[in-house]
Amino acid sequence: MTMTGKEQASERAERRRGRAARPLDEARLGDLALAYVARFATTAARLERHLARKLRERGWAGEREPDLAALVGRLAALGYVDDAAWAGARTDALLRRGMGARRIGQALTEAGVAESVRRGLAPGRAAQRQAAVDLARRKRLGPFDRQPPEPARREKQLAAMVRAGHGFDLARAVLDARGETELAQWVREAEDEQEEAG
Repeated sequence: MTMTGKEQASERAERRRGRAARPLDEARLGDLALAYVARFATTAARLERHLARKLRERGWAGEREPDLAALVGRLAALGYVDDAAWAGARTDALLRRGMGARRIGQALTEAGVAESVRRGLAPGRAAQRQAAVDLARRKRLGPFDRQPPEPARREKQLAAMVRAGHGFDLARAVLDARGETELAQWVREAEDEQEEAG
C-alpha cells in the first residue's frame, strides 16, 4: 500500500512539531526508495546508504528484517538506478569543472561505483589536459593570472591544481605555459595522439 499525499503531508507536519515519524514498514520503505530515485540520480550504494540512514532515524515496524540489497536490486533491474550512467554524467560534470583524474576517481569510489566502471570511464590524456586548462582559466592560474608570477604565488597555484586531482607534471605544464595558444596546441597534440592510437 502506498502512502497518499495526505499521509505524507501528515508525517511531515508531525516531524515539524517534534513528534517522531512513524516507523517504516515494507510499503513505506519501498515508497521512500522510489521517491528518492525519482528525485535524485544516484548509485545503488548511495541509495542503500540513504535507506539505511532512514531506517536508523525512523525505526522498523515490519514483520521481518528489511532487505535493502533486494529493494535496491529491484529498482536497478527496473532501470531506476544505473551506476554506469550516473558515473558517466558525474565524470563529465567534474571534467567540465576542471577536476583531474584522481579527484574523479575519488568521487566515483565514494559513490560506490564498481572498479570496472571507473576504469572504463577514466578520462583520456586529452580530456585530462583540457580539464587542467579549464581549471587554470576558471581560477586564473598560470598564464591566465593577471599578476606577475612569483615563486610563492606559483606554489599556491600548483597546490590548487594538485588538490583538484591533477598530477604534478600536468599542473607544472599548465602553469609554465606562456599563453593560451601554447596550451591549446598542447591539448591538440594529445587529441591527435589519441586519434592515431584509436
